[in-house]
Formats: sequence, structure tokens, C-alpha cells
Amino acid sequence: MEVQSSDNNGDGGHSSFSSLRVYLNSLSKTPSRLSRRVISVSTSSEEMSRVRAVSGEQMRRTLRWYDLIGLGIGGMVGAGVFVTTGRASRIYAGPSIVVSYAIAGLCALLSAFCYTEFAVHLPVAGGAFSYVRVTFGEFPAFFTGANLILDYVFSNAAVSRSFTAYLGSAFGISTSKWRFFVTGLPKGFNEIDPVAVVVVIAITVIICCGTRESSKVNMIMTAFHIAFVLFVIVMGFLKGDSKNLSVPANPEHPSGFFPFGAAGVFNGAAMVYLSYIGYDAVSTMAEEVENPVKDIPVGVSGSVAIVTVLYCLMAVSMSMLLPYDLIDPEAPFSAAFKGSNGWEWVTKVVGIGASFGILTSLLVAMLGQARYMCVIGRSRVVPFCFSKIHPKTSTPVNASIFLGIFTAALALFTDLNVLLNLVSIGTLFVFYMVANALIFRRYVPLQPTKPWTTLSFLALFSITSLVFTLIWKLLPEGKPKAFMLGAIAVVAIAMVLIFHCMVPQAWKPELWGVPFMPWTPCVSIFLNIFLLGSLDAPSYARFGVFSCLIVLVYLLYGVHASSDAEANGSFDVREDRQVLKELTEVV
Repeated sequence: MEVQSSDNNGDGGHSSFSSLRVYLNSLSKTPSRLSRRVISVSTSSEEMSRVRAVSGEQMRRTLRWYDLIGLGIGGMVGAGVFVTTGRASRIYAGPSIVVSYAIAGLCALLSAFCYTEFAVHLPVAGGAFSYVRVTFGEFPAFFTGANLILDYVFSNAAVSRSFTAYLGSAFGISTSKWRFFVTGLPKGFNEIDPVAVVVVIAITVIICCGTRESSKVNMIMTAFHIAFVLFVIVMGFLKGDSKNLSVPANPEHPSGFFPFGAAGVFNGAAMVYLSYIGYDAVSTMAEEVENPVKDIPVGVSGSVAIVTVLYCLMAVSMSMLLPYDLIDPEAPFSAAFKGSNGWEWVTKVVGIGASFGILTSLLVAMLGQARYMCVIGRSRVVPFCFSKIHPKTSTPVNASIFLGIFTAALALFTDLNVLLNLVSIGTLFVFYMVANALIFRRYVPLQPTKPWTTLSFLALFSITSLVFTLIWKLLPEGKPKAFMLGAIAVVAIAMVLIFHCMVPQAWKPELWGVPFMPWTPCVSIFLNIFLLGSLDAPSYARFGVFSCLIVLVYLLYGVHASSDAEANGSFDVREDRQVLKELTEVV
């Protein structure tokens, strides 16, 4: 690594933050440091050796494929599925919601393939941050990782507050008895929820004790949660009527299995796709997997496949319980049983099952967010104390505690609706970035070269996908819309075909690779852009505000801290073939 002598005081311990005068002088060097660091690319060997060494202790490889499947299922099958299914069926798809879930599951599997290839060849805890860092550079990686951490924190705070509501409904206790109001605080921040704080702190303690221990707790809670889900599915099939799959309650409403046509199926898929978010956290466990080459593909893909089957069964069960135009979009399963004599007790079962789902999704998400923070700390763009691994538990305790306290503070004061307006876009953006990074990694040589051909293709394909999405969302139904969508689809397919024929792959994976390159990641890119187009204005407002804050943090701290690390670093970097040899030995 090149050492910039202008930034080094010669003692190997230069810091841009040693005094106010030194910091102000460092700020004057921001333009030159930005030109050197913004797109500075790490290598696989650096991520596997020098960057990991920053943490001191190593994370223990204790997880197997079944642990990853359990963590993936626990991260995906949260309480939200009980709401999302009803909303998508009532508004968009009707009984064909089961097809929507199948399409969304296929899309999730394609994105999971992209994560899997990176995780197998780069088994570190950084997940998407590390994958983007070895392809597009430091700032794109920091921008991606920081947005994802913020989404995790806000989502976890919202989920922990919803635990109070679901637990209350399960036992017939009003939420107001567990929360209390504080006069003087603004609306949306004046309802204190101590139960949510206790839940967050308890899970923080669990994840600090060890990843293996966390996996065992997750397995137990996931087993209970899946048992409740299967119970609801069986009850739906027993009490339901197949007539409801095609006949609405109101004869004036559209009928048939596809009441809203293909458009309704795909719009429903866009809504329910968010129910699959969670498998990405499994990739952050790659550094703790015993056999990355065999366990990661089975764990990630297996969890997505199992969850897809469960979701499809839940969709059929719900559609049989009631005609689609009678489904309660906020509580489809609970409402279906609430008005039936002798079946009200099922509502409490749904509440208990949802409570377990909240705990499992919260545990997996908090495991993931701590590992993202840990690896970002290794790169020095945030304080490197977050990168430290505890010698006894082999977990990133500092990162876990910091984010746990941050999440608990938000969960204590902030209303659920305020939090939910701040979630979702970051995760889809990360999926989009990882798919782009995979194509870049496969088609751009490691040696210094001009990557403009691949970058131009990625930009043009993204623009084409965006135009398709805007036409789908904004234009009214009719032949002109169908013609334009078909024409753009033909252009996109031709674009991928020309790229596939004209640009050879510069690197092919030796251990595990995504099939049908570049078609698989291209489909993932398109779908993520399409789903980003389905989000509301508050999501984009949040993305804009927090993106500005992230850029500000990088300008005022990150670029200077990483420049210091570059100037002071004198690490031995192993060759890629040595890393591959060690990874093969793990197998």
C-alpha cells in the first residue's frame, strides 16, 4: 500500500485529530485526500488479512449450514408477514397473492445468489460493505453500509415497539397499560415504551455472549414461531373454503383467481418482497462459518426457499378463510377468526406467534448490524474501537453495545409510525449495489485497467430499468403503455445479450459462482429498481436526509481517519492465492 509521506509525521502514529490545529489543517487537505480515498479499492487479500487483523481477536468459526438456515428464517419470517399478506391481497392481487409470493421468492433467491458468491470467496463479517469496497471503493462502500446500519437501527426500534402491541393482544392487555405519556414532549415522541427497551437490552446481552449461543436461542424461538405459523396455516385450510379463491363477497368486484390481472400480481409481488428482507444479515456471519464453501450456499438459499414455501402456504390459507374483498388489510388472520364463534382463541395464538417472530427477526438483525459496524470500523472510516472483538466471546461487543443503546433510546421515545417512515429504501439500495458489484467484479480485471465498458453497461441498464419502472407506475393502463413496456423490455434484453457476447469475463469463481452470468444479477438489478419505485415519498425524504448526513460524516471524519490509517500502515498483505489456499484448507 502506498504511504503518503506528507501525512506522516515519521513516528508511524500520525493522527488528524490530535489537536484542533492539526484537525483544521487536515480539513484543508480534504480535496487531495478525497481524490485519493473516495474510490480507493481494497483487495480480497487485504480484507482477509490486514483488515481483519485490526480487530485483534478473531471471530470463532462455530456456525454450520443449519445455523444459517435458522438465522435466515428467523430474520425473514417476522410479524410483518401477518400484515403484508392481507394488505397485498386486498389492494393488489386478490387470491393470486400466492403467485405474488412465488415471484417475490424467486427475486429474493436471485439476490441471495449474488450475496452467496461474495460471501463464499470473501468470508468476512462486512457483508455488503466489504463487497462494495473491493469493487467500487471506500466511499461507495461507506455510503452503502451506513445507510444499511441506519435502516437496521430504525427498523429494530420499530419492531421492538410492535412487540408490546402484539404481546398485549395475545394476552388481552391494552398497550396503554405498558406505555405511559410524558407531557411536554412533541407528539410522536411522548409515548414511553419501557418494554421495548427491555427487549432490546436483553437481545443485546445475548448477542454479546457469543454467536453460537445466539444461534441456539434463535433456533428455539424460530422453532416456536414456525410452529405457530404452521398452526395458522392448518387452521386456515380446515376452516377455509376453496370457493373463496375465485368468488368475491361482493359480486360487483372483479372475480376469478386473478381479479386484477398480471399487473395486480406484480404489484403484489413488489409489496410482499419486503417480507423476504433479512437473509442479507446471514452474509455478515460468513466469518463465523466453519465451512464457507458448503455451508453458506445451503444456508442462504435454503432459508429463502423454505420461507417462500411458508409464505405461499400462508397466502393460500388466508385466501381460503375469506373472500379477498373481506380481508382486513391490517390483521387478516386475527380478523378472520375474531368474528367466529368458538374460534376467537386463534387470535391469541396469532399474537403469540407474531411475538416470537418479532424476537427472532430482532435478534438476527441486531447480529447483522453489529457486524456491519465492526467491519466499517476496521476500515477506519468510523472509530476503530467498534472493530474490536472480545477475546472471550469472540463477538464485536463494542459495536453491539453502541448500536443496542442507540436502538433502545429510539424505541423508548419514538412512535412506530415515525420509525416506519424511515425504513426500507436502504436495504433495497444495498441489494442493488451488491448485484452491480458482482457484475463489475466478474467482468473487470484486477489489474489497473479502464472499466468504462462495464460501468457504461451498468449505468445504461439501470437507466433502462428506471424508465420501465416509471412507465409502469405513472402511465394509465392501455395499449400505449403495454407497447412502451414491451419495447423497453426488448431493449434491456438486447443490451444484456450484447454485453454477454462482446465482453468476456475477467474472473471466474473457483469455489462457488452465480449461474447464468450476467443474466442473474441483471434481473436482480431490474427488480430492485422496480421495487424502489414502489416506495413512498417519506422513504426517499429519509434517504436524502440521511445520505447528506453520511456524506458529512465522511467529509469531516471518515476520509481523514482512513488517510491516517493509510499513512501509518505498514502491514504485510498476502497474495490472493494464499488467501484462496487458506480458505480451501478451511473446507
